[in-house]
Amino acid sequence: MRYCKRCVMPDTRPGIKFDENGVCYPCLREEKKDHIDWNARYRELEKLCNKYRKNSDEYDCIIAVSGGKDSHFQVHIIKNIMQMNPLLVSVTDNFPMTKAGQSNFDNISEAFGCDIIVMKPNINLQKNLMRKTFENYGKPTWHIDRLIYTYPLHMAIKFNIPLVVFGENISLEYGGPGANDTYSAIDQIENGVASDISWEELIDENISMKDLVMLKAPTKEEMDSVHLDPIYLSYFMRWNDYRSYNIAKRYGFKDLANEWEREHHIENFYQVDNMAYLIHPWMKYPKFGHATATDAACRFIKIGKLTREQGIELVKKHDHKLDQRAVQEFCDFLGYTRAEFYAIVDKFYNPDLFTKDPKTDEWILKDPIWSH
Repeated sequence: MRYCKRCVMPDTRPGIKFDENGVCYPCLREEKKDHIDWNARYRELEKLCNKYRKNSDEYDCIIAVSGGKDSHFQVHIIKNIMQMNPLLVSVTDNFPMTKAGQSNFDNISEAFGCDIIVMKPNINLQKNLMRKTFENYGKPTWHIDRLIYTYPLHMAIKFNIPLVVFGENISLEYGGPGANDTYSAIDQIENGVASDISWEELIDENISMKDLVMLKAPTKEEMDSVHLDPIYLSYFMRWNDYRSYNIAKRYGFKDLANEWEREHHIENFYQVDNMAYLIHPWMKYPKFGHATATDAACRFIKIGKLTREQGIELVKKHDHKLDQRAVQEFCDFLGYTRAEFYAIVDKFYNPDLFTKDPKTDEWILKDPIWSH
């Protein structure tokens, strides 16, 4: 494994690229941000909002939200700063929520005075899809992640609201396919998060194409019918989710302090909504040799909150762990025993990256960053 010389990201992350000096493209991207005329881009955002402003009681735009720190930040910018009248659109994942998660979801409506439309997926379908995508692909919440991209677009077409606001361009900010510096989120569905499972592989005696209709992105003809214009807010404003966190707190956002200290996280404000969902992002670890601690450490290093050496130590301590409370919530929801759960996880350990210690039954990363 090669590791970025500036942060702690390995070259096993899907879609990541390094330059000839061993620096990953997201780190180079952060450097390029110093040379972007952010004032000009802010004016572009103002112009775009003015284009779609209704000057009536109608909704001006849709904002895709979860209730998290970034959602609070997005609504702050669009509602308070741009003076738009947004309709918030969200997808719930049916998992038991943390106290912070429930508080934040309620708060985002009250703090900003916004209406929210929430999709609550068919629980039976969700469980069937989760078992299938977990057991076959190691992606238990693929279904939910895809809805987060597609559902706001469907609602925009239904209500004839062309402007749809998403947060950051994940591929550009963190590395991945389609890392283009564009404001348009029209191709977001192809960023690799929820794009690589075919419908034929999902359909069985319990799942029909009819069940999957909301997972399909609107057709080009449907999008063109309302001149759909989904955007990344990160194109117009320098994205810094630690800043988003601090701004969100001013409006009542709650982190997990005093509620839950997660074993495989190095912070308490990313993905705080529930416990069971956290299995999905951690599944990068057996497949690619890095997980949630690596992701957060890279972000903190880029903004100067950690040194690379501090990041390495945190990755060494946390990245391989899997929070046991998250495991229990996940197993309770899907009906797995712990033995069944870990047997499935074991199938996804990449033997090119890991070896299993016969004495302890632990998977050991062959080439960790602290050995470099």
